[in-house]
Amino acid sequence: MNWEKVMPGVWKASFGESGLDPLAYAKSPKTESIKELGDAPFPFNGDSTFSLLTPERAIIRIPLKPTERIYGLGLQFEDINRRGNVYTLKVDHFSLKKSDGGVKGATHAPVPFYVSSNGYGILINSSKRVKIHVGIGNRKDSKKPDPIDRTTERKKWTSQPLSDAVEASVQGSGLEVYVFSGRTPLEVVQRYNLYCGGGVLPPKWGLGFWHRMRTESSTEDVLEDIQNFDQHNFPIDVIGLESGWQNFAYPCSYDWDSVRFPDPKKFVETLNNKGIKVNLWENPYVAQTSTMFKDISPFTGSHTVWLGEVPDYTIPEAQKVLLNHHQKNHLNLGVSGYKIDEIDGYDKWLYPDHATFPSGNDAVEMRQLYGLILQKMLGDHFKKQNIRTYGLVRSSYIGASSHPFVVYTDHYDHKNCVTALVNSSFSGVLLTPEVCRAESAEELLRRFQTVCFSPMMQLNAWKWNTKPWSFPEVTDMIRDNIQLRTDLLPYLYTAFYNYNQKGIPVFRAMVLESGYDSKESVTVGELDGETNLYEEQIIMEVSDQYMMGPSILVAPAFTGETERKVVLPRGNWYDFYTGALMGNGETITIKTKLEQIPLFVKDGAIIPMLSSKEVKDPNKIFLEVRHYGTKENTFQLYNDDGETFNYEEGDNTLLELKVAEGKDGKLKGQSNFINNKKYSYGKIVWLWMSN
Repeated sequence: MNWEKVMPGVWKASFGESGLDPLAYAKSPKTESIKELGDAPFPFNGDSTFSLLTPERAIIRIPLKPTERIYGLGLQFEDINRRGNVYTLKVDHFSLKKSDGGVKGATHAPVPFYVSSNGYGILINSSKRVKIHVGIGNRKDSKKPDPIDRTTERKKWTSQPLSDAVEASVQGSGLEVYVFSGRTPLEVVQRYNLYCGGGVLPPKWGLGFWHRMRTESSTEDVLEDIQNFDQHNFPIDVIGLESGWQNFAYPCSYDWDSVRFPDPKKFVETLNNKGIKVNLWENPYVAQTSTMFKDISPFTGSHTVWLGEVPDYTIPEAQKVLLNHHQKNHLNLGVSGYKIDEIDGYDKWLYPDHATFPSGNDAVEMRQLYGLILQKMLGDHFKKQNIRTYGLVRSSYIGASSHPFVVYTDHYDHKNCVTALVNSSFSGVLLTPEVCRAESAEELLRRFQTVCFSPMMQLNAWKWNTKPWSFPEVTDMIRDNIQLRTDLLPYLYTAFYNYNQKGIPVFRAMVLESGYDSKESVTVGELDGETNLYEEQIIMEVSDQYMMGPSILVAPAFTGETERKVVLPRGNWYDFYTGALMGNGETITIKTKLEQIPLFVKDGAIIPMLSSKEVKDPNKIFLEVRHYGTKENTFQLYNDDGETFNYEEGDNTLLELKVAEGKDGKLKGQSNFINNKKYSYGKIVWLWMSN
């Protein structure tokens, strides 16, 4: 493969014709930010990467060293180590059930980008389904280990001999491949995110509390729910309306139901006046009853979904039809954004691979890119009006980091969703493990705790009518956890700004954290001659804890757990709530508390928070700046108007918070505005947590 250097630490190679370009639906690279990372060497010898074209497939082969660990490949719900498996990266519902057609790699966001523990990443920039063998399969001309006889040396024999390569292919006549290099795996991820335009900076309201109504809810139901939330002293920042807001859904009319919402303009204005944004559910399939059907129909594909026509949004005229309709009927009323559902599908629901579209684009490629296209189309439309949006989507792909959408899933296993949240950090995707229902008070609380430490704090009551007070015995605890998330807004908003400017994922896997190294080899099952013919040693890595922002380690507790293990990176780590020293570069076992999600903070951490819990008057809220441990440190606190893109023109505030040792040997806090005081949080109170 012939590699061309396109930016510092970024190389590209291509051969043949590769089809639709996914990166065309990402934002332009943040070139200056990539340069600020500095250069990094090409990770391979020049003659060690190979490509091959056959009559049916385009194939690449990338070298792999014996000790390398491989992460990524999109939104995966099982473990984080990809080595030793085969993945078919297909946009689809996620399922572990073979009866549902469960396939490794079939998921809502199957991003064909992987990160090596050796400090490089590979992006297969294809709109086709990538099949990737991660250290599986040995070519007869490759470097192979010596063979071992299974009969006489069973304990040494393996059904998957060590492979020296990653091999990937698509059905097609070419591929485009990128290499991202870095000093650490985190720098690799940063470079990839920056090449895709950086990370999204949500509006502040998007980081507040979201409540999605039951499907059949009306104006009266919404107002009653808001009143109930107020009576129970719970905030609402966003109300999400599910499919019943329309007069026809599955497929969609995108027109308001005149019975449930007789005056949508007044309804939206009423909520906006209360400081509550409105988010509308929709899927992409257009009903014949829609007022936009006549205009969109010439630009739709050959097959329907639920008898709704499927627009070809690679055609600009089709985009104009949808955007004009939404502007007139939604945005002009004050609607803040959208939840885009049902793009991933099961094959039995969506259009077939042989469907045709008026653009001539292949149906497989359309399915892979459809969610990405909609994210860009709607995000760009809001930006043209200088309005930030934040929404939900159930299909994403390459280059999504800069788009203002969070992926959600119908898969509801709590631990799997935390693993997916961890995996999302390798691929420029955000995920919410939303709360929908719970079988017990503890489960509801534990799910709320996790969602409070995710990209979107959402209760989705579309079917179950769940409320934060559904189990009264934990209502106060849930309220306290939501309040903690709200108080952490200055810290969290700054972390999103660093995602935007530096490509650092806000929520990220522990293997991206400096000083962290944890893996253990375990035997899977017993050799029993029936269900487990091949006793295997696999590398299991921690996937139930993660970092939030620069300094907070989140270790969710799950229903029934009275204790759990937490792996701490090197350096002193402290309990978030008490400031007590918890350990240094070791695995600890903690007793879980029902009322708290376990949080740990690194030495020298500066955590700016709103002190709203102690101050009832919102006009007198001050900034509480916590310091943990004994190290000196600085933290650049970011703020802006929270709603527009004016920050891109310099309309923002950076405040340096500094902790340094004074002449008396004690740590002291200082603050200094770097640019202006326009978006100051006000009075600063320092809190020394470890003293």
